[in-house]
Amino acid sequence: MFVVSFVPLCETNSLFTSCEMTKRAIQITNDGSTTILLPEKGITYHNTSGAIGESMHVFIDAGLRYVHTSQNTTPIHIFEMGFGTGLNALLSWQFALQNQISINYTALELYPILPEETTQLNFGKQLQMTKELQQLHSCEWEKAVVLDKYFTLIKLQQSLLELTTNQQFHIIYFDAFAPNDQPELWTKAIFEKMYQMLAPNGVLVTYCSKGEVKRTLKTVGFTVERLPGFANKWHMLRASK
Repeated sequence: MFVVSFVPLCETNSLFTSCEMTKRAIQITNDGSTTILLPEKGITYHNTSGAIGESMHVFIDAGLRYVHTSQNTTPIHIFEMGFGTGLNALLSWQFALQNQISINYTALELYPILPEETTQLNFGKQLQMTKELQQLHSCEWEKAVVLDKYFTLIKLQQSLLELTTNQQFHIIYFDAFAPNDQPELWTKAIFEKMYQMLAPNGVLVTYCSKGEVKRTLKTVGFTVERLPGFANKWHMLRASK
C-alpha cells in the first residue's frame, strides 16, 4: 500500500462534515487487484478480500448476468450508485463485449478520483482493458458518451439525494459506502427513489445484507433475496421490482 494523494473534500454527508484535507491511498486486495483506502476513516472502496472478485460476484453475476439470462432486454440500462474507481463499469463493459449486447450505463459520483490515481489502479491491466479504464475516467461528465457500439456511459457528478431522472433502469448497482458510514444513503426515501427508477422486473443488487436494509427494501415494495456473499461476507441482497 502506498499513499498517492491528499484530496480536499467538502462533504455534506456522514463521511465528511466539513471541508478537510483527506488522504487517499492505493491498497492491494487479496486477489491482487487494487482498491482505494481512506486511511483516516478506515474505509476502502472495495472489499479487501478482492476488488475484482467482489464486483464480479455481487454486481456482474448476481445483477447483470442474472438479468441478461432471465430477460430478453436490449439495450440493458444500468444505474450505479458510486462510480468510484470505475471497476463495476469496466466489468460491465467487458461483459457487453463478451456477450455482444448493448449497455447504457449511468453512474453517479459526487467526488471523482484524480487522474493520477486512476493510473495506479491495476485491474485494467488484469482484465486486459487498460485503455478502456482510462476512457471511463477521462470521458466528459454530464453527457452520454458512446465508448463503442456496445457501451454508452453517462457520468453524473451529483448527490443521490438530489438526483431526479425519468429514465427507467433494468439494474441498479447500489455500491454506496456502508450504512454505518453513509446512513443517509440507506433510508426508506432513497430506496423508494430506487424503486421508482427501476423498470418492471428490474433488480437492485448490493453487497450489504443488514437486516435493517432488507426490511426497508421490503417496506417500499421490493421482493428481496438474500444470496451468498463474497469471501468474508456471509450474504448479499438482490431486490426485485
